[in-house]
Amino acid sequence: MEPAKKGLKNPAWPQWVQAAYHQNIDLCATHMYPYNDDVKAYNIFGATVCEVEVDLLTGQYQILRVDIVEDAGKSMSPEIDIGQVEGAFVMGLGYWLTEYLLYDPETGKLLTNRTWNYKPPGAKDIPVDFRIQLRRNAPNPFGVLRSKATGEPPLCMSCSVLFALRYALDSAHEEAGKPDEWYQMDLPATVEHVFLASLTNINLFTF
Repeated sequence: MEPAKKGLKNPAWPQWVQAAYHQNIDLCATHMYPYNDDVKAYNIFGATVCEVEVDLLTGQYQILRVDIVEDAGKSMSPEIDIGQVEGAFVMGLGYWLTEYLLYDPETGKLLTNRTWNYKPPGAKDIPVDFRIQLRRNAPNPFGVLRSKATGEPPLCMSCSVLFALRYALDSAHEEAGKPDEWYQMDLPATVEHVFLASLTNINLFTF
């Protein structure tokens, strides 16, 4: 970008970038780790507790509360890291709960290819009470400024909602006097799949 600075008198950053753009200077930078670079691996820890409520007559459910403790090392920006944790977790909710990929068995064509039948999480699908804490006093000696990645690891913890749903269904089965047997719950755990796993008897649909 240095050539673009010529002719400019102490430009601010936006003016400098704009001048570089108008001179067709590539504003992208890339980097590849060398094969023999001494990159250190490190572990990222986290814990999640979920509370859900299931309507057995419809299969609809609500995530009442989620508590997450995330290992971010020595966070450079706690608010940004918390936002990253929230985003990754909700992305995982879509993967495990709502984003159903259905293909035509004859042609292989994706049938759930629009918002009418492919449903990423919306504003009302996130936990009602969403609490996130970052682990304290856990600097990472191998990370940038002793930090750890927070953009992807929390996605792994979103499967905890599946366990909460299954525990809720187990409790409902026990209360209804059903035998303690294994039952299939297909994924993603859409409303339809949760309803089928609830084993609700049609005779219950009476006034």
